[in-house]
Amino acid sequence: MNESSSAPLSEQEMIRMEKVHKWYGTFHVLKDINLTVRKGERIVVCGPSGSGKSTAIRCINRLEEFQRGRIVVDGQELSSDVKQVEQIRREVGMVFQHFNLFPHLTVLENCTLAPTWVRKLPRRQAEDIAMRYLERVKIPEQAGKYPGQLSGGQQQRVAIARSLCMNPKIMLFDEPTSALDPEMIKEVLETMVTLAEDGMTMICVTHEMGFAKTVAHRVIFMDGGEIIEENEPEEFFTHPRSDRTKLFLSQILHN
Repeated sequence: MNESSSAPLSEQEMIRMEKVHKWYGTFHVLKDINLTVRKGERIVVCGPSGSGKSTAIRCINRLEEFQRGRIVVDGQELSSDVKQVEQIRREVGMVFQHFNLFPHLTVLENCTLAPTWVRKLPRRQAEDIAMRYLERVKIPEQAGKYPGQLSGGQQQRVAIARSLCMNPKIMLFDEPTSALDPEMIKEVLETMVTLAEDGMTMICVTHEMGFAKTVAHRVIFMDGGEIIEENEPEEFFTHPRSDRTKLFLSQILHN
């Protein structure tokens, strides 16, 4: 469905990272990261383990702090102000590798918790919204079950529905399929493709190169805490410029 050339993107910036640096102690984990994401744009970030890709997207909603540079999300510059960070997090949904569902709450309760507490929605309205998104990810019949009763693929789809219940402007995916069995990966990727078709602004850290080819407007390759290369999928996969990109693609596409 790749529409990277046919559908014009909005000029509105949703995310801007400027000269972002991060250290863990003396370890320089992010080096001079510069990235702009426009409204409705779908970005796939790939790279070897330890390349800084997950850390980079976790800085966008300040799950990770950074020491230098600036990040602007939907017109608001990230600061250490707790209220401002909370405000940005309301608009930025995040889906993690290991689902992070509350095990003691039902699927429906997992999906209604944030809308009732953070958005102050009445419970009935939050439940209606939750059921709509559970239908969208094709598991409305699981609403009364607990996460432990579901497969990994179903749990990840619940996690996506839970994020959508907050009506976010941006969705961040941090390796959403890497903890799943191969047969479950497809159902989660299909859910993400549907989101992409609806025009959601997305940044996805993933090794699923088929997804990148199908959905992304741009693919970004990171290594050693730096953005090494970025391009439209067609160019990225057929004419990679950097030797490091070529090596990574040869390993990931032929394994």
